[in-house]
Amino acid sequence: MTAFKSGDPLTLNRLYGRSSGHKLRQGQQELIDTLLPQISVPADGEVTSRALFGDDRPLHFEIGFGSGEHLAHRADLLPDHGFVGAEPFLNGVATALGHVRDGPLRNVRLHMGDALEVLRRVPDESLFMLYLLHPDPWPKARHAKRRMVNDGPLELIHAKLKPGSEFRIATDHPVYLEWTLSVMQRHADRFEWLAEKPADFLEPPSGWIQTRYGTKSRREGRRPYYLRYRRT
Repeated sequence: MTAFKSGDPLTLNRLYGRSSGHKLRQGQQELIDTLLPQISVPADGEVTSRALFGDDRPLHFEIGFGSGEHLAHRADLLPDHGFVGAEPFLNGVATALGHVRDGPLRNVRLHMGDALEVLRRVPDESLFMLYLLHPDPWPKARHAKRRMVNDGPLELIHAKLKPGSEFRIATDHPVYLEWTLSVMQRHADRFEWLAEKPADFLEPPSGWIQTRYGTKSRREGRRPYYLRYRRT
């Protein structure tokens, strides 16, 4: 498995902001108390399909799943695949648990906390697909090192994806878009950009669902961009 030293950029900065917002409703708190322990990623050991689901199904990983709409939609669309989602924001996890319950989705495992902590425990070349959708852009230049699209996290993501598998990124922030294209170009020997024409990054890929964030973004006049990369 890929390991990083304590001084690696991955470990120097927390890559997300606040972890809670408004007070949970009673039903949401009950989901946190009862359902989350049942489907949480184990606190230690390798994170594999067999460990999580008892078989060797294709494994997907979503970094920062927000309220979980995309994660739940993909899990419902591909019931024979396994989905791992990591999200530090308590309210988002509570909402995602509602999707899992209502599915019901038996092929989802969640981690409330730092995605990189879990990703490090995934064996190399194990992931079928990895999603990074509308990450915190940290738009100020002095916060650029906190962005998930950076050399350290990308080395880890590359290591965990199977050769030929896909890394999907979505953002509606122009600073983050420019940054992502620039950083990913530095890693062109590891990730092949799959866009051949403008529609390939202006329109969502197959299996996409419009999330509440995406709806709000369009309503406020921001254009989402969808970047697809193949792990070489």
